[in-house]
Order: sequence, then C-alpha cells, then structure tokens
Amino acid sequence: MAVKTITIDLEAYEALSRHKRKGDSFSRVIKQHFGSRSTGKDLRAALSRAGLANDTLDAVDTVVRSRRRSPAGAPKL
Repeated sequence: MAVKTITIDLEAYEALSRHKRKGDSFSRVIKQHFGSRSTGKDLRAALSRAGLANDTLDAVDTVVRSRRRSPAGAPKL
C-alpha cells in the first residue's frame, strides 16, 4: 500500500487524536470521518440494528414525507 506524509498543526492533530480509538490508525480515523458518504441504505441498516418499534419507524416516515411536501415547515409532534 502506498503512503503519503502530511503535515498538520497541533490543533488539527489533537482533534484527530480525540477520534482515534485504541488500535486505530490515523488513516482509519480519517477514512471513517471523511471517506464515504452515508446513504439511505446505511440509515435503514442502522435503524434495524437499533431495534425501534414499527410505530416509531412509521412516525419517522410520516415526518420525512411531510418535509418533502414542505421542506421549510417544522414537523407537528
């Protein structure tokens, strides 16, 4: 694997270090935060892992659909 050396200031290093977990490389931290974009499919998978009730998911779906009709409007709770 090819590597590239970069220079960052101490403030940037500290910010990056706060996201680094034991065993992670800085490359992994950067890829996790800036690498790929999340998709609706990713959200659906996360919601299924969260174990939310169908009623809750239906309520979220209702809010999303109402925002499509009027993006500037706040949802009615």
